[in-house]
Amino acid sequence: MLFRLICISMFIVSSSRAEQRIELKSPDGLIRFSIRLTDSLPCYSVSFQNILLIDASPLSLAFQETGEFGRNIAHAKPVFREGEDNYELIVGKTKFVHDRYKEVEIPLQERTGHRRRINFIVRVFNDGVAFRYVFPVQDSWKSYQLIAENTCFRLAGDPEVMASCLPGYTTSHEGRYINQPFSRIRPDTLMDVPVFITFPQQVYVSITEAQLTDYAGMYLTSDHRQLKSKLSPLPGQEISVKANIPHRTPWRVLLIGSKPGRLIESNLLTSLNDSCTIKDVSWLRPGKTDFHWWNGDIIPDTTFPPGINFETDRYYIDFCARNNIAYHTVIGYGGIAWYTNDGISYDAGPNADVTRPVSGLDIKAICDYARGKGVGIRVWVHWKALYPMLDKAFAQFEQWGIAGMMVDFMDRDDQQMVNIQTEILQKAAAHHLHIQFHGAFKPTGLSRTYPNELTREGTLNYENDKWDNPITPEDDLNVVFTRLLAGPTDYHLGGFRAVTKAGYKAQYTRPLVLGTRCHMLAMYVVLESYLGMICDYPDAYEGQDGFDFLKAVPTTWDETRVPAALPGQYATVARRKGEEWFIGTINNSQERQISLSLDWLPPGEYTAIVYSDASDAAVDPNHLIRETRLVKTSDSLVLKLAPGGGQVIRLARAHSY
Repeated sequence: MLFRLICISMFIVSSSRAEQRIELKSPDGLIRFSIRLTDSLPCYSVSFQNILLIDASPLSLAFQETGEFGRNIAHAKPVFREGEDNYELIVGKTKFVHDRYKEVEIPLQERTGHRRRINFIVRVFNDGVAFRYVFPVQDSWKSYQLIAENTCFRLAGDPEVMASCLPGYTTSHEGRYINQPFSRIRPDTLMDVPVFITFPQQVYVSITEAQLTDYAGMYLTSDHRQLKSKLSPLPGQEISVKANIPHRTPWRVLLIGSKPGRLIESNLLTSLNDSCTIKDVSWLRPGKTDFHWWNGDIIPDTTFPPGINFETDRYYIDFCARNNIAYHTVIGYGGIAWYTNDGISYDAGPNADVTRPVSGLDIKAICDYARGKGVGIRVWVHWKALYPMLDKAFAQFEQWGIAGMMVDFMDRDDQQMVNIQTEILQKAAAHHLHIQFHGAFKPTGLSRTYPNELTREGTLNYENDKWDNPITPEDDLNVVFTRLLAGPTDYHLGGFRAVTKAGYKAQYTRPLVLGTRCHMLAMYVVLESYLGMICDYPDAYEGQDGFDFLKAVPTTWDETRVPAALPGQYATVARRKGEEWFIGTINNSQERQISLSLDWLPPGEYTAIVYSDASDAAVDPNHLIRETRLVKTSDSLVLKLAPGGGQVIRLARAHSY
């Protein structure tokens, strides 16, 4: 990371005590951040292309022991810097990232009273703004207990807001999304972040956070014509954060673009995180995984009984080995976990022990068999069964040969849970284990620092199809413009029994899905996840149209582009791995036709393998057409999308296949 001090003339400070204004612009000059220190609270504003987005929004912090910080404060001389960050992501949507920004650090101090000091840091990129508080070492203030971080976002005008509304702070973050004018959102509605905001001037903004460590997760509420931050409180307390000084808050982030796809392409969240802390990453292997819980633990009629046994796991390991699926997940069977547990169903009982498999299950033998087939073994664990014996469990997992795990049912994002997850990542890396957080809050770019975090859930997904709460094509599109903006998004993908809305019924085993087969294929490209799940059972896939695409699609990428996207209607995402491009398009429930220009590709001629909705896909959603053609970068492809439809294209330089 490179910093360069720049001249003081690049900011403005008025001579009046009543108003002191400091400004900072993005490297391309299109985004402007301005903060005014008044005799009341500091207020900031943000504009893009001279369009006001955030208008005079107050900032303050409320501490239990020393009251509010924000009134009657002065600032010392601001320090301006220019930064340039060039780094390689071990796992990500882009392999090499180059980000430039401008930064100002504003030392703030109370004029009277406790005379506390807090530094306010702002960074402005070409695709967004981020700011945070840093608590420097000081003689009179050694620790703090934070009740509220009153960060406000006063939206200019009445833009459309898309957000997931939650009933409280202790949830799996799996709410559905509202999409309505800001003025119509009920006061005190608790909104998960990211939220997606559409301004009438065709400017798009998302509010979220980056580098959430040793702090509480942030939500937003509608409060007197502005969005206001709410922090998840510690269990049973009104306090949200307890910290020793020095300390720092997460970054408060506004992604900004003139096209919605620019927000999906952005690497700003990882750029706001620290570099990779894992010295040796040679053991880390992103890839696809099976997950037979979703399909209902289906196996064929055989001579062995299905259950928590070697033979059941071998059946899925052999399927993975035949089909380029990197991992098999050991879960259990029929609602019973694979490890000793005295809880009800998968819930962790008081004597749960993840180092002791159920009687008759030899985890080491399963790992050895899978290794011989070129398949890795992962396990599912309830976090309450794992965490009390974290060191012992990870040592045992490494000894067995386990490669990673899904840690489930976390359902909180208070400071304590945030720290638990960081500890899990750190200790897992020491034992060469990857992590998939399920029933967990959104990512905040930490996969740069801890690339063994391969994916997170934190959104409604196809597991709900088992329970008469089916995910619609509109739900999928809402996720693209909200939760996906935060980073890798864990979904129970791969259902190959697509039905129309009229044909849907809840099935716990062999679940049905809405949207077409091509829509499902495209989800593997549209979503970002370094551990793509293939959740249906082997006979649902093998010999089926489109399965060849699932076997080929990567899970990490060298480059990501979004050539076409319209919130609520459709999204086309293109991702490159090496010399190949994979392009996925998903549609809402309205049949449509869109034109996709290929002028964003490097010049040349390409062989395109195209999977499209068949003409009768509205009636038979599993019906698709596969064709191969030659295309040039001067071409525009006409995408004919069925209701709930999709399309995928695999592109390589001509004659590469």
